[in-house]
Amino acid sequence: MGLFFLLPAAWMVLTSFHSETDAATNPPSVAAELTVDGYREFFGASTGASPWPTLANSAIAAVASTGLVLALAIPAAYALAVRPVRRSSDVLFFFLSTKMLPAVAGLLPVYLAARYFGLLDNIWLLAVLYTAMNLPIAVWMMRSFLADIPVSILEAAAIDGAGLLTVFRSVIIPLAAPGIAATSLICFIFSWNEMLFARVLTGVRAATAPVFLTGFVTSQGLFLAQLCAAAVAVSLPVLAAGFAAQDRLVQGLSLGAVK
Repeated sequence: MGLFFLLPAAWMVLTSFHSETDAATNPPSVAAELTVDGYREFFGASTGASPWPTLANSAIAAVASTGLVLALAIPAAYALAVRPVRRSSDVLFFFLSTKMLPAVAGLLPVYLAARYFGLLDNIWLLAVLYTAMNLPIAVWMMRSFLADIPVSILEAAAIDGAGLLTVFRSVIIPLAAPGIAATSLICFIFSWNEMLFARVLTGVRAATAPVFLTGFVTSQGLFLAQLCAAAVAVSLPVLAAGFAAQDRLVQGLSLGAVK
C-alpha cells in the first residue's frame, strides 16, 4: 500500500530528469536519457525568472502564520482542555464550523477588503489569512495533546508556587513538545501548499511558490518535465521539515489518538 502511494511521487521525480520530448511520449519512456534541463529552467536558465523570491515569500508566510497559530492555539487549547471554560463544547464546535465554509466562498469578500485597505500583493496579508485558516485545526489538535497531560503534574507545580507563565514554560511546553511539533508541521504544510488565495491576492512582489508553478502551464502547452522539476524543488523544504521532525511528528500524532 505504501508503494502504491509512493509511485506517483517517484514518477514525478523521474519525469523531472527527462527532456520535454521524452516526458511527453505516450506511453512514457522509463529508460529515457536523464538530464537536469528541467531544473535549469526552473532556476531561470533561459528566461531569467528566478524562483527564489517566491520561495522566500512562501517561507515568510508559512513560518509567520505557523508562529501566530501556535501563539493563539496553545492558550486556547489550555483553556479548553486543562481549565475548561463554560460550554467548551460549543466553543469547539464554533472552531470546527469555521472550516465548513469553502475557501472559494470567502474569496470575493477577502479580495474586496484587501483592495479597499490597499493590502493586495502583500505577503503579510497571506500570513494573517493562513493563520485564520489553520487556527481551528491547531486548537483541536493541541486540545487533544494537552488533555493527555496529567492534571496532577499541573497541580503539583501550582502547589510549589509556580505561576501560569511558569507552568506554561516549564511544564506544559516540554510535555506537549511532540504535539506542538506535529501541529506546527501540519500548519506549515497547509500554508506552504495554499494556492487559491495566493493566486488571487498576489501579483509580483508577494507571489508564492505554488503560484510560480502555474507559470509552467502556458498557452504554448504544458512543459511537463519543467513542471515536475519545479514541483520536486518546491516540495523539498516540506520534506526536509518532515524528516527533521519525524520522531516528534509520529510521537505527537500518537499522543492525540483515541485510546
